[in-house]
Amino acid sequence: MWAYSECIWTAGKRRRGSDAQMSKLKQLLKNWKVLLVLITVILGMIIISPNPFRKGAAIRSVVENSPAYNAGLRSPEPNALPMSKEVITQVNNQKVYSANDYYQITKQLIPGTNVRLVTNKKEYIIYIPESNESAQPELGIRVYDAPTSNIRKGLDLQGGTRVILRPQENATPEQIDMTIDSMNERLNVYGLSDVTISKVSDLQGRQYIVVEIAGAYEEEVRDLIAKQGNFEAKIQNKTIFSGGNDIIRVCKTADCSGIDPTKGCAADSNGIWYCRFRFTVTLSQAAAKRQAEATVNLSVVYEPGGSEQYLNESLELYLDGQNVDTLRIGSELKGQPVTDIAISGSGSGRTMNEARENALANMKRLQTILVTGSLPVRLEIEETSSISPTLGEKFLRNTAVTFLVAIVGVGAVLFIFYGRIKISALIMVTGLTEIFLTVSFLTLLGWNIDLAAIAGLLAAVGSNVDDQIVMADEELYEAKEEKKKLSWKEKIKNAFYIITGNYLTSVASVLPMLFAGAGLLKGFAITTITGLTIGILITRPAFADVIEIMMKKE
Repeated sequence: MWAYSECIWTAGKRRRGSDAQMSKLKQLLKNWKVLLVLITVILGMIIISPNPFRKGAAIRSVVENSPAYNAGLRSPEPNALPMSKEVITQVNNQKVYSANDYYQITKQLIPGTNVRLVTNKKEYIIYIPESNESAQPELGIRVYDAPTSNIRKGLDLQGGTRVILRPQENATPEQIDMTIDSMNERLNVYGLSDVTISKVSDLQGRQYIVVEIAGAYEEEVRDLIAKQGNFEAKIQNKTIFSGGNDIIRVCKTADCSGIDPTKGCAADSNGIWYCRFRFTVTLSQAAAKRQAEATVNLSVVYEPGGSEQYLNESLELYLDGQNVDTLRIGSELKGQPVTDIAISGSGSGRTMNEARENALANMKRLQTILVTGSLPVRLEIEETSSISPTLGEKFLRNTAVTFLVAIVGVGAVLFIFYGRIKISALIMVTGLTEIFLTVSFLTLLGWNIDLAAIAGLLAAVGSNVDDQIVMADEELYEAKEEKKKLSWKEKIKNAFYIITGNYLTSVASVLPMLFAGAGLLKGFAITTITGLTIGILITRPAFADVIEIMMKKE
């Protein structure tokens, strides 16, 4: 009888324990702080879009006027998400699983034949001319292993070249901005898409320009940067003016550039808005004379569907031998040696604001092209560094292994210290969540994850784990009698005072790194601040509620 009663009592105790666990789970699922963490994790998954099984060769760039370019392939946009880039999956019915597969297959291609190239977006038929003797791959495509997520890897992890340039001492911020625009325009002409050009400064206030090109070698980047842009404007293949002495001034001030006040913005019958821009350019007397001689015998034609008059030939703009734009010539310039000419164009959009922004962007691009013949300031190469793709892969693998060892080690120490698997597991899960959310946020910002960013990530998570230990200690181990009388809310409140102070101190300590080392430590500072902020605003409040629910009645 006694044994039977004991069995009933044991079974009842197990049911009550199971009911208690279910009750705690329901409390967690109803807690808004926990739900906030779950929602941000889901959003992070959408942002990163991980796909570890993705295969193929992603297109890094397409050389202009190459066989692939002529077949319709284009370089991806500079700021395109990694997972949105076009990926080659087949070449002449041969499967492509990696960049190495692509290069091995294209080595066997024969000039004078058609190549069938299949991507995840389209199928192309590319003809390889008999006379193709380019040093580039025969198709003119540069590829890399297809990315498996939207996380942007820095040069440390994917390979490439970084060059730090120092402008002349008296360069103004406007001149440096103009120089960056000119360099972007020039590098885009060469079909390079994974290019980052940024302006940074050190703690002494000295200005630098940092150029990072993924997948490029040091000699190649040095040649591109050292090469002065060759700008020419032609009519009927005759050079009218070029960059340098022919262009005296390109107006960028509000009094002579911007949205054309006589044309403004208007919507067509389909609801698409168009805005006209206008800016002036001052030419030398010699360039004005060449323009008059080239246009004196041209005919005047009317704009189709409009009343504006233009000459029957256009002004073709060339940058380093590549046609980058075409402009109509107003009839009033026919045979006239005018030094002050107006350049006009348009931009379109679904709304007036969008059309206005696009018009101004197009205007800025034209202004940049016109001054690209010679950079606004003299640049000196301060430092160059190059990392091979193979070494970048080793860095990534070693970092992953080190991180894994650190996670296991911290988890073991926590388990030994607390003797409770729930507490150590909760702290580790919270730490991993903070890492994921931080990387997701940096991906959303378009920030590259490099070694400096990884160091900042580990520093932030380490600080956050310390805060979680403080909170766990407040809840579990109270040595003083007066603290034993405090409620869990008061204990967590006390812990948050400590955590907030730690957060402010940590943020203040890394702020100088935003400017140290010519900005190369900025990744460490931004990642650390982001990780600490996510911890104190999102994961830490949820951790406090979860540990209170888990430890209640234990």
